[in-house]
Amino acid sequence: MACALVLAILVSSVLHPLSLTTLADESDNNRDALLCLKSRLSITTWNTTSPDFCTWRGVSCTGQPQLPLVVALDMEAQGLTGEISLCMSNLTSLVRIHLPNNQLSGHLPPEIGRLSGLRYLNLSSNALSGEIPESLSLCSSLDVLALSSNSVGGAIPPLLGTLRNLSSLDLSSNKLSGEIPPLLGSSPALESVSLANNFLEGEIPLFLANCSSLRYLSLQNNSLSGAIPAALFNSSTITEIHVSMNNLSGQIPPFTNFPSKLNYLHLTGNSLTGIVPPSVGNLTRLTGLLIAQNQLQGNIPDLSKLSGLQFLDLSYNNLSGIVPPSIYSLPLLSFLGLANNNLRGTLPSHMGNTLSNINSLIMSNNHFEGDIPASLANASRMEFLYLGNNLLSGVVPSFSSMTNLQVLMLYSNQLEAGDWTFFSSLANCTQLLKVNLGGNKLRGNLPPGSVATLPKSMVNLILRSNYISGTIPLEIGNLSKTSLLYLDNNIFTGPIPSILGQLSKLVVLSLSRNKFSGEIPPSIGNLNQLTELYLQENELSGSIPTSLAGCQKLVALNLSSNGLNGSINGRMFSKLNQLSWLLDLSHNQFTESIPLEIGSLINLGSLNLSHNKLRGKIPSALGACIRLEALNLDRNLLEGSIPESLTNLKGVKVLDFSQNNLSGTIPEFLETFTSLQYLNMSFNNFEGPVPIGGAFANTSSVFAQGNALLCSNVQVNDLPRCSTSASQRKRKFIVPLLAALSAVVALALILGLVFLVFHILRKNKRRRSSQSIDHTYTEFKRLTYNDVSKATNGFSPNNIVGSGQFGIVYKGQLDGKDSLVAVKVFKLNQYGALDSFIAECKALRNIRHRNLVSVITACSTYDLMGNEFKALVFAYMANGSLENRLHAKIQKNADLSLGTVICIAVDIASALEYLHNQCIPPVVHCDLKPSNILFDDDDNAYVCDFGLARLIHGYSSEAQSNSTSISGPRGTIGYIAPGG
Repeated sequence: MACALVLAILVSSVLHPLSLTTLADESDNNRDALLCLKSRLSITTWNTTSPDFCTWRGVSCTGQPQLPLVVALDMEAQGLTGEISLCMSNLTSLVRIHLPNNQLSGHLPPEIGRLSGLRYLNLSSNALSGEIPESLSLCSSLDVLALSSNSVGGAIPPLLGTLRNLSSLDLSSNKLSGEIPPLLGSSPALESVSLANNFLEGEIPLFLANCSSLRYLSLQNNSLSGAIPAALFNSSTITEIHVSMNNLSGQIPPFTNFPSKLNYLHLTGNSLTGIVPPSVGNLTRLTGLLIAQNQLQGNIPDLSKLSGLQFLDLSYNNLSGIVPPSIYSLPLLSFLGLANNNLRGTLPSHMGNTLSNINSLIMSNNHFEGDIPASLANASRMEFLYLGNNLLSGVVPSFSSMTNLQVLMLYSNQLEAGDWTFFSSLANCTQLLKVNLGGNKLRGNLPPGSVATLPKSMVNLILRSNYISGTIPLEIGNLSKTSLLYLDNNIFTGPIPSILGQLSKLVVLSLSRNKFSGEIPPSIGNLNQLTELYLQENELSGSIPTSLAGCQKLVALNLSSNGLNGSINGRMFSKLNQLSWLLDLSHNQFTESIPLEIGSLINLGSLNLSHNKLRGKIPSALGACIRLEALNLDRNLLEGSIPESLTNLKGVKVLDFSQNNLSGTIPEFLETFTSLQYLNMSFNNFEGPVPIGGAFANTSSVFAQGNALLCSNVQVNDLPRCSTSASQRKRKFIVPLLAALSAVVALALILGLVFLVFHILRKNKRRRSSQSIDHTYTEFKRLTYNDVSKATNGFSPNNIVGSGQFGIVYKGQLDGKDSLVAVKVFKLNQYGALDSFIAECKALRNIRHRNLVSVITACSTYDLMGNEFKALVFAYMANGSLENRLHAKIQKNADLSLGTVICIAVDIASALEYLHNQCIPPVVHCDLKPSNILFDDDDNAYVCDFGLARLIHGYSSEAQSNSTSISGPRGTIGYIAPGG
């Protein structure tokens, strides 16, 4: 067999060389020595006729050596296993041990210290463990020590620094800990030190920094701290410094010793502060300057003298200002990293010509503006182009000359597509892997021809958040290797093409926030590698295809805000048991009950089934989803009680059961949910006391209003106290006298009472019939300042329909809506206006009655000048106010008949009776007057303006109302009730 061990035994120069003979000619002693090495090193084969074997004399595994003559062992990459032989220490003439790239294990024996003449020891890339023996410092002649890429742990022996002849020390890629020995670097011969990729801590020793012979220093990827010693940067001999990925702090020391031999400086991944010292521009031999991922500030210094610079990385700092033009003209530069700073300015038009060797251009997350230079197309060696998240504008240039381009990142700019020529040019980039053009101003249709010629190598295509319209070209099915496809937040229309089901490598598919219509294609179920599917906020219809069960690796599925209908297929979800991030089917039209199979999603983090038409009970099976952090079942038609099994959801943060038909008591186990941050039980039929412990102690995160039979022993959500009987509540009515109608009411009192009873009975009958109809609740529309301004024609005086102490009311029309609205804009410069806004919001958030002006939404934001802006949007009342009618301002309604007066009085009384006796908590209007009574198209009366309303929180003799919104008496002079 071929020799598996090459043993080169070199004879000491003081002896005559021995002739090469075969092992058979040697003594038994020699045989014992070789057999010893064989057994210790697991040597399995050898070639005894090889001329590489020398004569062994006086060496025995068990006996003492006699005239040992072996001076070197060279056995690199021979597949050696086992532990280091103890008898190796008997070879006292050994000068060189070279055993790298084997599978040697065990500890380095302390007996190695006997090899006093050892000059070279290389055991790198083995599987050694244990610690470095202290005895190694006894090898006083040691010149090279290399133990890299093992699993050696513990501290570096302190006395290694006393080895006067040590010139090269490589202990990198081990598990060493503790501090670097203070004496390391005291050797006058030390030239190279590599301690990278360990767990060392403490500061860089001064001896090491001041070492006059040091040329190479690598301490990267440790936990070193403190400042960089200034002496390290002023050495006359050092050529490379690698101290990246530590915890070094302080400023970068200036370079004062010139000319310097330093050609590579790597400081990335520390906590360095201050500026990039201008003196770095004098390091004319630099080929690499890497100072990324620190906390540097200020401008980039002039680097025009660094004509040999090949790698420049200043990314992930806080650098500002304009990039020195000289940087774009460094002829040998292949890597330029300036990303994640605060740099500004434009990109030079000639940079593609001057950076002729550029391979990687990394400039994302800055404030660069203007066009992408057309000359960049001449950078034919470009592989990685990152210009994302800047202020770049203009048309995306051609990339046809960048045949080696692999990654193109131009996201979050203001770039335009033009005629989409750039997209066609990507056909020449045959190595292209990733393209991200999201968040720009690309418009028009995706050209099918260009999509067809995209490189087949592409794995990521991101065009999200643009203005791309039309349909998705069927040619997209050619991207057979694509794993990420983001086309969301565009204006795509038409059906989702079935050909997407052919992209078998897809891992993420996002088509959300478009205008896709039709049904979800069943072919999506063929994507068996898919982990995330986002189709929300489209116009999809039909049911969820059962074939979706084929996407068994899904961890996130969002189909919300569409027109999907039918029942939720439980069997399908029982196969999607990998769902763990999200399942969102909200804002659709799903009916029937929640399937029991949802309980099989035991790793699910968020489940949202809100805003549907789901009926039946909450299934107990949901209690098996023990990892749930958010459960939203609000705005459905669910009934029954909350199942006891939900006690298993110990880690839940959000629970929303609001606006259903749920009943029973609020479970006490909710008090034990220590992670609960939001709980909404409002507008159901819950009864009994509200728990007071746990999350319920934080009343700002618990909502229980709209449950008539709930009570509380503490003040929670304005609920009545459980100790107070409803029959004992004081029912106080404030019925304001309408001065202008007093004579008419007095004359018609008897007849009015008859009509009043009849009218109330008729309306109660209408109310009872309406209660059988399911109520639909809609979310308040979120409005911006621009929305309100647009609705009111820029707050035009022609749109003003009323004005009061705290606000001006405008007539308006919301975008996309046919019906008119009334917008009350608060005069926040008026004292008490802000309190009036808050009081009105508090009063309106829980009240709903046919004779109260309905609130549509609230707007709390800032105007274009940065001033606070608050407004309320109400349904528009077209027939004016009672004050107008009493003073004949609207002539056609000036004649108030007795029947009209009685109907108005009944409408107002109905509203007040609701406010005082049916609201929880009761509401006292405090400013009822003719100008606050409005009429709709059918002349029904409505009460409005709750800016001075008071909420009554309790009914005991000690009960106090909430604080007033303004100081002084509540109401308008002439209409203030007694005690007001």
